[in-house]
Amino acid sequence: MRHYKKGRKLGTDASHTKAMKKSLVGALLANDRIKTTETRAKEIRGDVDRVITWAKKGDIHSRRLAIAAVGDKEIVREVFEKVAQGMFQDRPGGYTRIMKLGPRLGDKAPMVIMELVTEPVKKAAPAPAPKETRASRRAAKKAEATTVAEEVADDDVIEVAADEAQAIAEEAVEAVAEAAEDAIEVVEKAVEEAPAE
Repeated sequence: MRHYKKGRKLGTDASHTKAMKKSLVGALLANDRIKTTETRAKEIRGDVDRVITWAKKGDIHSRRLAIAAVGDKEIVREVFEKVAQGMFQDRPGGYTRIMKLGPRLGDKAPMVIMELVTEPVKKAAPAPAPKETRASRRAAKKAEATTVAEEVADDDVIEVAADEAQAIAEEAVEAVAEAAEDAIEVVEKAVEEAPAE
């Protein structure tokens, strides 16, 4: 039983499968496009994405991991240089594309072309507005009623403040008038008491 044996068998023993996958990954990274069977292409997708993610990190540890996965220093150097120049910069994953070709003549195995995706990522269109539901309409009406109630309360506060300001102004006018009357009386007394010449 194949307990803890991850991945497809691909009709070979483990060492052959490992070598075949290394070879396919190296060929894809070197040529940007290969023709292979569908199962083999699906099996190496994760390995290719992993190598490109290491190239995006760009440190020495990632480079050594990539060399161990691909097995060719020159191919890894080329990939790291391409990524350093900005390739795959805005793409967060999914660096490969599989296009189906149809069955092979000899054994009817489904054939595909697997290639690296080099186009820049297109910006997604803005999502359409969500459809209005009964609950959202009720919530909007409730919010509007609350806003109107707050405005009315604010208007009442303003009216009360205006009434208080008017009362204070009237008291100030009365105080000024009384002070003026007192000043006039003082002046008249001073004039009466002044000696006539």
